Amino acid sequence: MPIKLMYITNRPDIAQIAESAGVDRIFIDMEYIGKDKRQKGMDTVQSHHTVEDVAAVRNAITQAQLLVRVNPIHEASAAYGSSQEEIDAVIRAGADIVMLPYFKTPREVQEFIQYVGGRAKTMLLFETPESVEQIEEILDNDGIDEVFIGLNDLSLGYQKKFMFELLADGTVENICSVFRKRKLPYGFGGIASLSKGMLHSEKIIIEHYRLGSTCAILSRSFCNTSQVKHMGVISNTFVNGIREIREFEKKVQQYRDFFSDNQDEVVSDVNKIVSKIS
Repeated sequence: MPIKLMYITNRPDIAQIAESAGVDRIFIDMEYIGKDKRQKGMDTVQSHHTVEDVAAVRNAITQAQLLVRVNPIHEASAAYGSSQEEIDAVIRAGADIVMLPYFKTPREVQEFIQYVGGRAKTMLLFETPESVEQIEEILDNDGIDEVFIGLNDLSLGYQKKFMFELLADGTVENICSVFRKRKLPYGFGGIASLSKGMLHSEKIIIEHYRLGSTCAILSRSFCNTSQVKHMGVISNTFVNGIREIREFEKKVQQYRDFFSDNQDEVVSDVNKIVSKIS
C-alpha cells in the first residue's frame, strides 16, 4: 500500500495541482500558539493558516482529504478563541481530519476527542517527550483514528542536533511498535524529492516501509512555492516528484530484504551529519 503523501499549503491553486499530481492529503496548518518560542532560530515552517483558508481549500479539492492542524489545547483569551471554538470552526469549514499538536497529557487528548465529537477523523501528533512517556495512557482514549510522530519538536525535546537522530537511535521504531500493537495507522516526519535532503529521501522512504508507516509529509524543499512562482514549474515539480516517489516505492515493496542494510546506512549517515553540526 503506497504511503499517503501530505502537502502543507493554504493556496487553493497549489492544492489543486498537488491533488492532480497524486497528493493524498492537503494539510492546512493553523498552529501558531507557542510555536515561535519553542522553534526559535530553526528553519521550520510556521504557516499560521486560518479557518478561511480551510474553507477555500475545501472548495478547491474533490479527491484529496483535507487535514487541519489546530493549536494545542487552550482556553480563550483576548487574542484568540478556545480550542472548542477553533475545532468547531474548522469542522464546519470542511476538515476531514483534525490534528492535535504538542500535547503532553492524556487529559488534553481526551478534551480534543470530546471537542471533535466524531464529526471528523482525529490524528494525534506525538512531538513532546512527555507524550511519549505517557503513550500507553494516551492511547487508552477511545476515538483516536490516526497518529503521527513530529520529528522537529520531538528532537528539540530530546535535545538532539538533527531530527533524524530519532530514526537512527531507535526512538521512532520504539514508538511505532506501540502504535502497531494498538493497530493504529501511523506515520512520521517528512520527505523531500528523491536524492534530496541531508539524509536522502530514498533511505527515509525505506525506513517508512520497514517500520510499517502509512503516511508522510512532503517537506517544504519538495516544492517551495514561496520561491518558485511559475505555475508550470510547480505543476511539473509535483507531477514528476510524485511519480518518482511512487516508482521508488514499488521497488521497495519488491526488495524488502535490504531493509536491514538500509537501517545500518541510516545510522551511519545520521552520525556523520550530526558530527558536522556545531
